This record gives sequence, C-alpha cells and structure tokens, in this order.
Amino acid sequence: MVKRLILVLGDQLSHDIAALRAADKARDIVVMAEVMEEGTYVPHHPKKIALILSAMRHFAQELRDEGWTVAYTRLDDAENAGSIPGELLRRADESGAHAVDATRPGEWRLIEALEALPLDMRLHEDDRFICSHREFDDWAEGRKQLRMEYFYREMRRKTGLLMEGDAPAGGKWNFDHDNRKPAPADMLRPAPCHFAPDEITQEVLDLVSARFGDNFGALRPFDFATTRAQALEALEHFVTRLLPGFGDYQDAMLQGDPYVHHSLISPYLNIGLLYPVEICRRAVEEWQAGRAPINAVEGFVRQIIGWREYVRGIYFREGPDYVTRNALEHTAPLPALYWGAETRMNCVSHAVGQTRDLAYAHHIQRLMVTGNFALLAGVSPTVLHEWYLAVYADAFEWVEAPNTIGMSQFADGGLLASKPYVSSGNYIHKMSDYCGDCHYSVREKTGERACPFNLLYWHFMDRHRPRLERNPRMAQMYRTWDRMSPERRETILQEGDAMLERLSSGEVV
Repeated sequence: MVKRLILVLGDQLSHDIAALRAADKARDIVVMAEVMEEGTYVPHHPKKIALILSAMRHFAQELRDEGWTVAYTRLDDAENAGSIPGELLRRADESGAHAVDATRPGEWRLIEALEALPLDMRLHEDDRFICSHREFDDWAEGRKQLRMEYFYREMRRKTGLLMEGDAPAGGKWNFDHDNRKPAPADMLRPAPCHFAPDEITQEVLDLVSARFGDNFGALRPFDFATTRAQALEALEHFVTRLLPGFGDYQDAMLQGDPYVHHSLISPYLNIGLLYPVEICRRAVEEWQAGRAPINAVEGFVRQIIGWREYVRGIYFREGPDYVTRNALEHTAPLPALYWGAETRMNCVSHAVGQTRDLAYAHHIQRLMVTGNFALLAGVSPTVLHEWYLAVYADAFEWVEAPNTIGMSQFADGGLLASKPYVSSGNYIHKMSDYCGDCHYSVREKTGERACPFNLLYWHFMDRHRPRLERNPRMAQMYRTWDRMSPERRETILQEGDAMLERLSSGEVV
C-alpha cells in the first residue's frame, strides 16, 4: 500500500485521534509543524503559543517512543514553509507521499485551506466530541429556537451521565439556581495545579520570547501542563479539592483570587490532552461517593457535554461567515483598555490585567465584564471576537466564536442566546468585590462618578428599542425605563453619549 502523510494539529494531541487510527504505524509519516501562520493570524497571547508548542513537542516525542515516524517542523527550522498547507506540500515532495489523512480542523479557515491542496486529502470526523455534526443538524432541523437546555438533555441521555434510568439524577436536569452565590475571600482555598517547565518547555519559552515577545500578555511565569499525564494530575486536583465549591461559586469574582473554584482544565481539553466524557465521569464519581454536591457536579458536566458541544454544533452549522455577523450593527473599534491601557473601571482593569498575566479569565469575567462592556459600548463583534481568540489559552475558533458572536454580543440576532447579556453595574457588584475599590460608584446612575455600566446600559436599551422591546425577557426593563421622568432619561442619554465619545477619542474611562 502507498504510504500516507498523517497530519496532527496543535489542538489534536490525542493518541487515538481519528487520523492516527486510520494510519499504519509501520508505513505512514506523521506530520506536525509549528508555523508562523498559525501563530500570527491573530496576535495570540505568548502563554497560549508556548502551551501549544510545548505540548506539541512532548506529544511528538511520545509518538516516536510508540514507534511512529514523525516529521516534525520547529518554528525556527530553516526550511519551515510557514503554513500548514505549505508544510504538507513540502513533506509530500520530500517523501513521495501525496495522500493525506487529517482529522477535521476546528476552524473553517484551516478546513478550506486543506481542501484546496492538490493532494489526496481525507478529512476524518473529529470523534473526540460527543455530538457529530450530523447529529447536531438532525437535532436542530425544524426547531424555531436552538436552546442549549434541550440539547444538553439529549447529551445526558446519550452519555448516561447523571441519569437514573430515564430520569435526571436528583430529580432535576439543571441546578443552576443554586450556583449564583458571591464568593467569600478565603486564604485557605486551594490553588489550581501548577507545573514547573521542563527542558523542552524552557526551550519553547525562549523561542516564544524571541518571536512573540511584543504580543499582549506575560509569558513568564509559565506553569501550564504540557503532557497528558500532567493534565490528568490537574483534573484529579480539581475534582478532589475544588469541585465541591465549584457550583456555588462558579459565577463569583474576587480581586485577590482569579481562579476561585474553577478547574483551569479547558486548555488541556481543547488541545486534546483530556477527553470530555472522562472528565465528566470523574466528576460524577465524586458525587456518587458523596464528596461533591450534585449542584457542583451537574453545573460542571453541563459546561462540558452541554454548552461546549452545543457551541461547536452552532459554529459548524452556521458556516464560515458566522464570525462576521453583526445583527446590532455595532462598529466601534476596540477600546485601548482591552490591550492594557489605563481605565478607572476596577472590574475591567482586573479582568484585563488577569488576562494579560494568566491568559485566563473565567466565563463570567468574559461574559459580564469585558463582553458586557463591549456590547454596551457598541464594539464591532468581529473585532471583539478576534481579541478573545487571541488572548485566552483555551480559545479556538469553534468554541470561542459562538460564545462571543452569539452569547456575548448577540450579533447572530438571537440564534444562540434568547436575549442580549447586558447588565448595569449591579450584577457585577452582586457577584464580585470589584466595586468597593472602584473610582466610580455603582450606586450612582448619573453624574461624574456614575458607573459607566449604569449609563451605557440604559443607553444601549434605548438605542436598540425597536429590535428588543418585543423580547419578553426585556419587557420589564423597558417598563422601568418608561417610568423614569423625561428629564432623567435625557440626562442618562446625554451622559451616555459623552461616555461613548470619550471612549472613541481615547480618553481614560
């Protein structure tokens, strides 16, 4: 039989990935490549680049130890073609193999580039996911609204996770009502797992510092897991020490504790070092043993087999143009404060600072702080999408784009979310300790000290009234707006205009 090239990408670091299962270890050549095109299509956080490159190098060595032939291209190799398609063509010419097996990438950009190659390309379904594209399309067909809750129930039934026969464990599908508590500061709360860089990772860090040192984000200290063994250790640490409090405090934000009870395993899951069902089964074991409450375990399982699978289904169902959608016609540029410029908003300063230092912020910091502010300020959703894709270690387009375009920015017009996720400063005040140290007052609605979230919330509601007032989940807010005096509404709108003008002119807000 003719030998084939077996492409393994930097987010496909799983030993049983479909392309490897289709290969012949004795004959075929595994192709892995560190290329500038993947490192620069958005200005990725240096920690994200280092994580992927180090994990790739460790994975390639594991493959060699298992007897695979691996053609591995390092970023600084003299013959590096600079792109994944270019490297495949180079390796095909070098080896005489003109057939390629690849697991379907998680971005339309790469899928289209691979399909355009003059090679015999076989793209295999990425079956590390629970729901295939066909299954999702079958579920979605004919539905007026694609609500995650109903999809999640199907995934529970399919996997059997937290099921007691045909009924959900604990008598309810969803315990989210129990998961909205502000977190108390706790100096004894366990920190997530940290891993000291080995020789391979140190070499990568030096390379990333030289090539991407000017990118937004701190490269060092670097303490991510870079192997499956380390990722499993991080998972075990989370389920035994942090999972019991995850449910109660998963939405909470603390200035002195960027992690609270979160797992920090999403980067490892998204690059293939961990698998979704094994993670969920391990969490369920803790509930079955009486060591973790059901609200914590259900909330964690829902994020993985519900939300994660659901947004992937949306991304591939909607097609390559999904990232350009802009239902609210927002066109403002991204304020410089997202790249670390000064801001007097304590919540935004902490969320962006944490992102810069750690390449991490949890889902509420992304949705209700940086995402909420961008939506209120009318930032272009595509520009914001590119920022999120760049700055977080777990961000890959299939998972990040629907979260930004659909959930955070309502730019798909309500396909994914039933309403825009906007709020005044009150939500942030309730769920965090940010507001006490802020230059602005969360209790003031107008005036120089008024929280910008308060001003821009009503400004947003007013300017989008023709589209949103018929939404039953927004009706109460419009009734509240209408009960205000005309003078008060005019003051809010004028001060909101002034705030937007200050943002557009680059003034400190």
